[in-house]
Amino acid sequence: MKKIAAILLPLVLLAGIPIAAAVLVMAVAGPAAGEQLRTVACGTGIPATGQWRPPFTQRYTVSRRGFGQQFHPIHLRWEHHSGQDLVSQPGPGPVVAIGPGRVAFAGVSRNGYGNYVDVTHAGGVTSRYGHLARVDVRRGQPVTAGEGLGVEGSTGTSTGNHLHLEILVAGVATDPVPWMLAHGAPLNGEAVTAGTTVTSAAAAGGRGGGNGAATGGAGDSVDTVMEGGIGFELPAPGSPRQASLRNPPLPIPAKVKALYQAAAARYAIPWTLLAGIGMEETGHGSTSATSSAGAQGLMQFMPATFSAVGVDGDRDGIVDIRNDADSITSAANYLVRSGVADGPDGVVRALYAYNHATWYVNDVLHYAHAYGGGIVLGDPTGCDAPALNDGGGDPALPPLTSDRVRQLLQWAGSQAGDAYVMGAGGPDAWDCSSLVQAAFARIGISMPRTAGAQRAWLAKGNGFRVQPGTERPGDVIFWDSYLGPSRIGHVMLVWDPATRTTIEARSRSLGVGHFSYAAGPGHHIFEIWRVGNMADQPTVTR
Repeated sequence: MKKIAAILLPLVLLAGIPIAAAVLVMAVAGPAAGEQLRTVACGTGIPATGQWRPPFTQRYTVSRRGFGQQFHPIHLRWEHHSGQDLVSQPGPGPVVAIGPGRVAFAGVSRNGYGNYVDVTHAGGVTSRYGHLARVDVRRGQPVTAGEGLGVEGSTGTSTGNHLHLEILVAGVATDPVPWMLAHGAPLNGEAVTAGTTVTSAAAAGGRGGGNGAATGGAGDSVDTVMEGGIGFELPAPGSPRQASLRNPPLPIPAKVKALYQAAAARYAIPWTLLAGIGMEETGHGSTSATSSAGAQGLMQFMPATFSAVGVDGDRDGIVDIRNDADSITSAANYLVRSGVADGPDGVVRALYAYNHATWYVNDVLHYAHAYGGGIVLGDPTGCDAPALNDGGGDPALPPLTSDRVRQLLQWAGSQAGDAYVMGAGGPDAWDCSSLVQAAFARIGISMPRTAGAQRAWLAKGNGFRVQPGTERPGDVIFWDSYLGPSRIGHVMLVWDPATRTTIEARSRSLGVGHFSYAAGPGHHIFEIWRVGNMADQPTVTR
C-alpha cells in the first residue's frame, strides 16, 4: 500500500487543478522539446556497487527480441521468448554473473539454449545465461557478482553471437528488463567496471581510521546525509621517483598525525595522502623553513596559492600559512578542489597540480602507501568537469519532455517510504545518488553512481545549470554534506518548485520522501541542473 499511496501523494488539488499537472506542464517549454539526443559517456564504465549488475563488463546493446511473444527467426513463428537477448560491443565478450550465488547447471542443453549456465541466488531467484561459446564454471561452484561464467556465443538455436539472459523467480520466468531495473542494475547498455564498496565511518568502526576512509567532519552526526559509498584505492606510484629513493618514510609525530587525520576526515580523503605530501615537502615539519622559491609552512604553500585555498584548520579565527593545522587542512582543500576524487587519474592530476613534476607525484604516492594507503571516496570512472559553482553544460539542449518528467517523478515518488542505506541500490532501500540514478534509468538515461560524478556527467554535455528560482520539476539539486565543504555529497530531484520540495533519499532516520530544499542556498555548494532530453538509445535525433 505504501507504493500506491506515494504515487497519489502529489495529486492533491490546488484550486481544482492537480499540483503535479500544474507544475509538469512547465517542462515542455523551449525549442526542439521533442528531440532526443544521445547521452554523452562519462569515464570508462559504471561501477558496480550493489548486489546486482548486468552480465557484461563491456558495452552492449539490448536486442529488440525481448520477453514475451516474439517472432522466432529460425522457427519462423510467434513463440514465447522467456528472456532478453543482449549483444556485447564491439564483439563477443565475457559473460559474468549478475549477482552472488552458486552454479546449479553448467553444460549443454537439448532445448535450444546451447551451452548455458544457471546460477541460483538468494530469495528463490535463478539467472540463466544461454548460447555461450564456452563455459568456464562447474556445477556447485560459488560465484560472486561480476565473476566470469563463460564467453558469449551462438550455440544452440541461434542466428548469431548474443547472450540470452533469463530471470526465474520461484521457477517462473520474468521479464529481465524491469526486474534488473527494480534491483538497481538497469540493462542500459553501459559498460560496468568492478567498483569498490565503501562503508560509512560508523560502520567501519569510527572516524579517522588508518584506512583513510573516514567520512565525517568534526561535529557531524552519525545520521548525516550520505550517498553512494563507492571509492577506489590510491593509485600505486610509478616512475621516475626522486626523494623517496634516498629518504625512507620518517615516523610521524603524534600531533602532526592527528592533524593529518582530522583534515582527512573533514574532506573525506585518506590521511596517508596528506602524510605523503608532508613527508615529501618538509619531513612532517622537521624542515619547514621558507623555501628558495618562497613556499612556507609544513605543506609548503606559496603565499598566492594559500590566499586562494587557505582554511582555518584549528578554527581559531585566523588563517595562518605557518600554522600546522591550517597548512595541512588547506592541503586537503586544495587536493579536493583539484579533483582528487575523480578516479585514480584524478589523484595523479591533483598531486601534479600541487607540484608540477611527475617524480613528485610518484614520491608522494610511494610515501602514502608506506603509511598504509587507503580508499578515496569517489567515482572510479573519473569524469572531470568544470569547477564547482562555475557555469557548465550545454544551455542549448532541449529539456526533457513533460511525459518523460512525469514518468521520472512518478517512479521516484513511488519509492517514498523506502529505507535509506548507504551503498544500497534498491528495490526497497536507496542512498541519494542511487535513487536519482535509478529514476533516470527508468526513462532510458544512464548516469554515474555518485552525486559528484552525476554533476560532472551533466556538465560533460548531458545538461546545464539553472539559477535558483527558475528550477522546474525533475531538475537535479546538488549540495555539500558529509564529504566536506568543497565536494558535492548529496543529490535530490525537484518535486514542486512552488513549495520548494524534493523527492530524495534524505538520511538513515528519514529515509526516502518529500523534503524541503529551502535551506539549500545556505550550503557551501548549492547547484541546480537540468537534464537535457537525452537517451542512451534515442528514438528521435537531430
